[in-house]
Amino acid sequence: MRSFKNEDARKVVVTGLGSVSPVGNSVKEGWDNILAGISGISKISRFDTSDFAVSIAGEVKNFSFRDSISPKEGKHMDTFIHFGIIAGEEALKDSGFTVTDINRERVGVIVGSGIGGLPMIENTHTVLSSKGPRRVSPFFVPGSIINMISGHLSIRNNLQGPNIAAVTACTTGLHSIGLAARLIQCGDADAMLAGGSESTISPLGLGGFASARALSLRNNDPQGASRPFDYDRDGFVLGEGSGVLFLESLESAIKRGAKIYAELAGFGMSSDAFHMTAPDVNGPRRCMENALRDAELNLDEVDYINAHGTSTPLGDKNETLAIKNCFGHLSNELVVSSTKSMTGHLLGGAGGLESVFTVLSLFENKAPPTINLSKQDPECDLDYCSNQARDMSINVAVKNNFGFGGTNGSLVFKSFS
Repeated sequence: MRSFKNEDARKVVVTGLGSVSPVGNSVKEGWDNILAGISGISKISRFDTSDFAVSIAGEVKNFSFRDSISPKEGKHMDTFIHFGIIAGEEALKDSGFTVTDINRERVGVIVGSGIGGLPMIENTHTVLSSKGPRRVSPFFVPGSIINMISGHLSIRNNLQGPNIAAVTACTTGLHSIGLAARLIQCGDADAMLAGGSESTISPLGLGGFASARALSLRNNDPQGASRPFDYDRDGFVLGEGSGVLFLESLESAIKRGAKIYAELAGFGMSSDAFHMTAPDVNGPRRCMENALRDAELNLDEVDYINAHGTSTPLGDKNETLAIKNCFGHLSNELVVSSTKSMTGHLLGGAGGLESVFTVLSLFENKAPPTINLSKQDPECDLDYCSNQARDMSINVAVKNNFGFGGTNGSLVFKSFS
């Protein structure tokens, strides 16, 4: 495949990981639970769901921002910002990278969100309606807008390179990582914190997706509700959290003797140009092809795909067919899994968290399971690593995410040796 890359583009590697999720509030806790096939989905605890058709979600549990963010500062931020800051700073710490007066202008941030501060928007509207405009907090806008994760991470850690945010619905986290890699390849930065964060388990968020009939109605079986590629799947489960990678140029990582998890070898994007919410097969197919072309890899070199795999009837069939159209007869040799079966769907945070899991799959040669796959849909006929993690050699992994508006993204991670 002919690459789109400039011949002078630099290699980009992953040297740090951070996450907050329904399965754990650190990378280690989350990954251990993912490999064990433990679901983080339960009854919603933070508000009364009596009037809602749906009463389950993948909530982040036992979480407090106060160990990392002062109470005074934290109360003026929506929860998605808390998640993004803590995941981002875990990734920075894990990388072992020291920010100095010499390098700080070369280190940037792009951590986005699909929706942003929805709970704060809801609560502020209640204040406005009941108490009037004079009672609206002056911190409302900076506490709820999407680019403030990047802003806070930049200020708190003195990162003076690019400071931006992407918003592409459920592809946000993945696009942020891919765009960060491009900034490094082009020389605009030497290192970037990149990923996504979301916290929309709120009355308005739940009500909106439930009204669209997008959510699972398995209220009496929360842990079995998210079941990608299963014949009896009936919709996705709303999740929340954040996943962030620390990316840097290979030259920078080698120079400082960093632990390298993987190379981010390719990034592909495409648009369905088809429908605002319904998926199309050709867009995801082209997206994967673009990412592999960018990575200068052949189809037969891919071992594992961490799927978008939301557990919606149409979406899972569409992604399966897109994989088959991309890989042809080789699709039967791939191992595919959806970690959303355990976390639910983090929307704009999905690509960040699932990229953390994909990198760890490469680093540890372990494919995470797709749980709740008890009766595989005949139209979803690939190897989905059903119900149990698998030890296997993984040298190349593809990560997919697709979003409303017909926007698609694929990353190609490659083992580093």
